[in-house]
Amino acid sequence: MKELSLNILDVAENSVKAGAALTEIFIDEEGESLTLTIKDDGCGMDVETVKAVTDPFYTTRTTRKVGLGVPLLKLAAEQTGGSLTVKSDTGENHGTVVTAVFNKEHIDFTPLGDVTASILTLIQGHPDTDFYFSHKCDGKEVTLDTRELRVVLDGVPLDTYEVIKWIEEYIKEQYEQ
Repeated sequence: MKELSLNILDVAENSVKAGAALTEIFIDEEGESLTLTIKDDGCGMDVETVKAVTDPFYTTRTTRKVGLGVPLLKLAAEQTGGSLTVKSDTGENHGTVVTAVFNKEHIDFTPLGDVTASILTLIQGHPDTDFYFSHKCDGKEVTLDTRELRVVLDGVPLDTYEVIKWIEEYIKEQYEQ
């Protein structure tokens, strides 16, 4: 993928498909390192599936026989000298955590891209799912928590045009500060 924001979108979509009520997306930039963590409370994966999920010829889809999202994220991280880990639990504390670490100074570092658009796409496409987003960089933090928005909106759907536009401006304003 040409931008990490598209990897974020892909992995978070997997979380929604796994039945997650909450998907958390963390981007932490510190020095030369960027750590991307996507955590969900979905159904989780068994040990065999966790081992297979980085194989491009493994997928749970029935429409095609390959699943490239996680393998491409792993490749993007490893080509910068970084790494990818996947932890998952199907038990009482079910859910999955995907963590990718990148060296931002490496020539093969994939640009972060339009994270705001990816977050908006997730919210608009899945208005009944909650998302928490945090991006820390240079001592600043951009955040969004749809659970807080739901309280304020008191029943107004998150995918309403005015709400989506407000979320977009809210995130952009935080980045500009």
